[in-house]
Amino acid sequence: MPKKIDAGGELGPSAYEHLVRSVIDYAIYMIDLEGRVASWNAGAERIKGYAADEIIGDHFSRFYTPEDLEAGVPQQALKTAASEGRFVAEGWRLRKDGSRFWAMVVIDAIRVDGELIGFAKITRDITEQQEAARAALETERRFRLLVQGVTDYAIYMLDPRGVVSNWNTGAQQIKGYTADEIIGQHFSRFYTPEDVEARVPWKALETATKEGRFTAEGWRQRKDGARFWASVVIDAIRDDDGQLIGFAKVTRDLTERREAQLELEHSQQALFQAQKMEAVGQLTGGLAHDFNNLLTGITGSLDVMRARLAQGRINELERYITAAQGAASRAASLTHRLLAFSRRQTLEPKVVDANRLIAGMEDLIGRTVGPAISLEVVAAVSLWPCHCDPNQLESAILNLCINARDAMRDGGRITIETANTWIDQAGAIERDMPCGQYVAVSVTDNGCGMAPDVLSRALDPFYTTKPIGQGTGLGLSMVYGFAKQSGGQLRLYSEVGLGTTVKIYLPRHHGKPDQPEEEQARRQLPRAEGSETVLVVDDEPTIRMLIGDTLSDLGYQAIEVGDAASGLKVLDSDAEIDLVITDVGLPGGMNGKQMADIARTKRPGLKVLFITGYAENAAVSNGHLEPGMQVMSKPFAMDQLAARIRSIITSA
Repeated sequence: MPKKIDAGGELGPSAYEHLVRSVIDYAIYMIDLEGRVASWNAGAERIKGYAADEIIGDHFSRFYTPEDLEAGVPQQALKTAASEGRFVAEGWRLRKDGSRFWAMVVIDAIRVDGELIGFAKITRDITEQQEAARAALETERRFRLLVQGVTDYAIYMLDPRGVVSNWNTGAQQIKGYTADEIIGQHFSRFYTPEDVEARVPWKALETATKEGRFTAEGWRQRKDGARFWASVVIDAIRDDDGQLIGFAKVTRDLTERREAQLELEHSQQALFQAQKMEAVGQLTGGLAHDFNNLLTGITGSLDVMRARLAQGRINELERYITAAQGAASRAASLTHRLLAFSRRQTLEPKVVDANRLIAGMEDLIGRTVGPAISLEVVAAVSLWPCHCDPNQLESAILNLCINARDAMRDGGRITIETANTWIDQAGAIERDMPCGQYVAVSVTDNGCGMAPDVLSRALDPFYTTKPIGQGTGLGLSMVYGFAKQSGGQLRLYSEVGLGTTVKIYLPRHHGKPDQPEEEQARRQLPRAEGSETVLVVDDEPTIRMLIGDTLSDLGYQAIEVGDAASGLKVLDSDAEIDLVITDVGLPGGMNGKQMADIARTKRPGLKVLFITGYAENAAVSNGHLEPGMQVMSKPFAMDQLAARIRSIITSA
């Protein structure tokens, strides 16, 4: 007789009851050898809907769907469990109310002393997990269909080595390969020979592996060898453990857009060149007008002086000397304006009290703008010192006042105002300048103002509203260049009919202002002390003559040469040289800075004064000079040169 299975029996009632109480998420019950239910736990009742007295004694096949019953699935399950010890499966099962749920089923054979006495069956409702898995599969299926349907982008996968593992329709359309032709091939075949030689594809994968993403634009090749401009994104794909399993690559053909951009850039460059040439014409006319006037004053004064000397009328020379010097000074100012316009003038920044500087200019400004214009100065109390070239600041303020006067043909008011200003991060972004503390100098008029189109171009290179021959139109450009080169900024505010405000921002200096030079000290030219020798190197004979004569008058011994090679011969000799004065731009393939650097290898302490008609910053090591080297911009007065020579020679 086979042993009978029951709810207690040989398993022990206490153990079985504990199992039933502990597990309620699983249907756990016993089946006898004929497949009849012999026990029923709370989990079985909850999942399947039957109470114990409704189901015990019935065949377990009633939980199966009609199609499974027809296929003999329950009987096969018991046979498998009996022969192999366990049966495991997933499938649809029925509840009492006829609804279906997706079940995970385990049937274990129960043996006592090797004899099969029945089966233990565990069922779990995993409908939600199944639905989630099905939804994920459907999402993946639809995504694959979407990717395959995209034709504007090449979307495909690479394995960790860079071998193509799938291929969408867009990839075939853009690159020209079918999936059969390219899957299994390395993606470097899409790159140009020069990129392959430079190992660009492999570097792209290295970047994507290290940083997670690689993006670039560049030329790629189609199957037929034609090139196209591509935007490329490569993303690294990693599994849950962080292991690299491949790359997702997206490529877009941007050839048409790039060609359109290049065409637009070409058109813009052509337009800019045309505007520039027109502006150069206006600038040239203005410069020719101004320089011709100045040269007429200089040459005319010299002609009259020669005639007076021939007549012996030397008492009248002072008048013409003053006129020639005035014209030359204005010509020098004009070249400074040109250099400021290009932001390449030689600046001599000092600590400046803007209030005192403006106060010293009031009379000059008043005479310049004329009696029809009222001038008001609003000076800030406790104004910070600023750091800039005081001469250039004076020139900038005077130019702004002249512009303001020209905007008020029938008279008006000019207000010059100073203020301490703190520029925060937001203000710095708005004004295109570093944040920090600045001294603001504003010039405001109540004139005609500027139309928006004029205002937008007022600071543009070469832009001027003045007719040809009526000035150079460099005023605002000069001020803007000076402000930027000084480490500050210029802002322009204007409205038609209401007037204009130009505000210059100059960096604050934490210290006391420099004291102005005494005029008496400038008039007393310092002389040589003993037998001091100065080497003068300049390719302009007139300049060599003037400097040499000035040095001789002051008691120096002067040696004059016209090029760097001749200067090096002197410096290679045993001659005692206390100072070298050299032009920066010299003929013969070697400039003054190069000559000085070579000379200093043999004369380490050699003192050098560079003189230049162009720009300190551009011509002499970007403005950074070694100790014992200084620079002076042409033109300069001889008394200024004498003071500088004495200062350099006596310096430590």
